[in-house]
Amino acid sequence: METLIVQPKTKEQLAALKAVIKALKIDFTSEESPYNPEFVKKILQGREDIKNGKGIKVDTDNLWK
Repeated sequence: METLIVQPKTKEQLAALKAVIKALKIDFTSEESPYNPEFVKKILQGREDIKNGKGIKVDTDNLWK
């Protein structure tokens, strides 16, 4: 069989998915993310900032000079 990884974006989506899975009598397991949500938000914001040209660029060739 296949394993499906589903990533709902809201609590409502999560509840609906769980209801459908239970109605179809499909076994499933649920895991919480091991990462702090605030930490993840900061990392994602940093990546978005880099894409938008914000941030500091460090010349690694001159880093130790």
